[in-house]
Amino acid sequence: MRILKIIAFWLFPALLQSSPAVPTAGPGEHVVLLHGLCRTPHSMKKMERHLSEAGYTVHNLSYPTRKKSVERLAAEHLAPQLALPELKEATKVHFVTHSLGSIVLRQYLSEQTPGNLGRIVLLGPPSQGSHVVDKIGHWKLFHALNGPAGKQLSCAPESLPNQLGPLGHEHAVIAGSRSINWINSCMIPGPDDGKVSVANTRLPDTEDHLVVPATHPYLMKNRRVIQEVTCYLSEGRFEQVPSAE
Repeated sequence: MRILKIIAFWLFPALLQSSPAVPTAGPGEHVVLLHGLCRTPHSMKKMERHLSEAGYTVHNLSYPTRKKSVERLAAEHLAPQLALPELKEATKVHFVTHSLGSIVLRQYLSEQTPGNLGRIVLLGPPSQGSHVVDKIGHWKLFHALNGPAGKQLSCAPESLPNQLGPLGHEHAVIAGSRSINWINSCMIPGPDDGKVSVANTRLPDTEDHLVVPATHPYLMKNRRVIQEVTCYLSEGRFEQVPSAE
């Protein structure tokens, strides 16, 4: 047996190395997940499962992305769900949002800030709007598919994302740099994820910004993204060096 171990050590050293420790939650820490436009909580299930295994109490929230404006989504759907006693009594409440979810959260936080607010990770957020909305947001088909909230995500200075301004709280952004929608990408300057340019995912006060080779629809399911989210929520930093873009 000893001889076999020695052979294994020389031939397959990686098999004998322990896997890196997964960052874990502190006592009483919760995470709220907010899905993106035209999606459901199911899109965040993989993230939910991983964070639950890391020890967080996870709330994978649902809201009707195509039915109402961002303001109404924040006031009529997000606010009541965040008023639950278990969230009020939590030690910390972190947030992980995808796409439109980041704008809904920013709208909510522009009016009230929970005393136990933890860290925030925004995935593929149209923080400064999407050039796609600039190009085709006036189409009737666009409105039929994306609703009133979708039309609010333009890059114009007067658009809601740009009017909300800095987040004003500890947060990180993960942007995608791959696209499976070449038509949309033709409308977007610079690197993009098929919906939002990498540059437009930043907020004025974003310090931690990471770019991964992933597409917009699958950012929240990307294994590396999930690992980075878990690390940031626990440690306040990414495992990898943040991008300079």
